[in-house]
Amino acid sequence: MDRSKRATNPNKFNADGTYKIGNRDLWVFSNHYLKLKAKRKEYNRRVKVKRKQSHEMLANEILSFGSDVRVETMRFQSLQKRAKATTRNRANGKINKKKRFGKSIANRAPAMLISIIDRKLKYQGKSIKKVDTYAIKASQFNHITQTYTKKQLSERWNEDLDGARIQRDLYSAFLIGATNDALDSVNVPLCNARWDKFVELHNLEIARVKQSSSKTLYWFIA
Repeated sequence: MDRSKRATNPNKFNADGTYKIGNRDLWVFSNHYLKLKAKRKEYNRRVKVKRKQSHEMLANEILSFGSDVRVETMRFQSLQKRAKATTRNRANGKINKKKRFGKSIANRAPAMLISIIDRKLKYQGKSIKKVDTYAIKASQFNHITQTYTKKQLSERWNEDLDGARIQRDLYSAFLIGATNDALDSVNVPLCNARWDKFVELHNLEIARVKQSSSKTLYWFIA
């Protein structure tokens, strides 16, 4: 579609392929382009329907474990924005891409899943609980030492948890599940009481993921 658009609108683009800013000429599209546009629209409609159906099923599965559902307060739109700072890869010196998680968020629609869970909880007279992300700092907190350590996004494991090696996201979920009623701090005694069982279930889940053929899941434990 992009090739076709450029071929029928050469006056809209510069010699280097960039768009001419301020050009007010009308766009010209071929019949083939219009057919592809209609096909793309239908594909996107199917994906949207399938995604909502999958989220409804996942929400039902989550609620089958209980009605006390806690999530971090997050602005997913901020994760879609391109990075402003120009950085270089430490290994090869090349400039890193400024893309972030726009495509992943668009494909998976996490905000939609949260809204569906909240809607289903309202049928029971309840609602989803949103913990204070900045107060808890689940990705940085260590309930054993009760200290905070900032980590890079590439660091997927916690190595300093009483001799246990724990996956970062699973540990954050563990901490969020043990927040106090005000949802602004972690209940450390509750964490200690649940810790041994969590480590046992954590190891079983990591073993399952390692056997999975999903590259997306494997990224979380690489």
